[in-house]
Amino acid sequence: MPKTGKKLESHNNKLHVKKDDTVFVITGKDKGKKGRVIAAYPRENRVLIEGVNMVKKHAKPTQQNPQGGILTQEAPIHVSNVMLIDPKSGQPTRVGYKVLEDGKKVRVAKKSGEVID
Repeated sequence: MPKTGKKLESHNNKLHVKKDDTVFVITGKDKGKKGRVIAAYPRENRVLIEGVNMVKKHAKPTQQNPQGGILTQEAPIHVSNVMLIDPKSGQPTRVGYKVLEDGKKVRVAKKSGEVID
């Protein structure tokens, strides 16, 4: 199969983190940082985290930004490089799933057993 410039995408990816979760970066240049998930991209298996993976972007002058110049903004990182913060202990934890009596599926922190959502 010839290589194409497209990113690998899947149609059925489930992420262990959601928007507005607090996560801990476990690897990469920002290892050890905590941040809030701004956006999740399940098709690319990536998340955008506030203040993490900052990159410089060269911007042409526009009507919104007449000066142009070099902007600093967040770039998405792979979801496997982050762990959810346990709401009880504040430590990074793995995520499990549990089905409640009413049939609702919820995320559970593996460290404390606390229901996350």
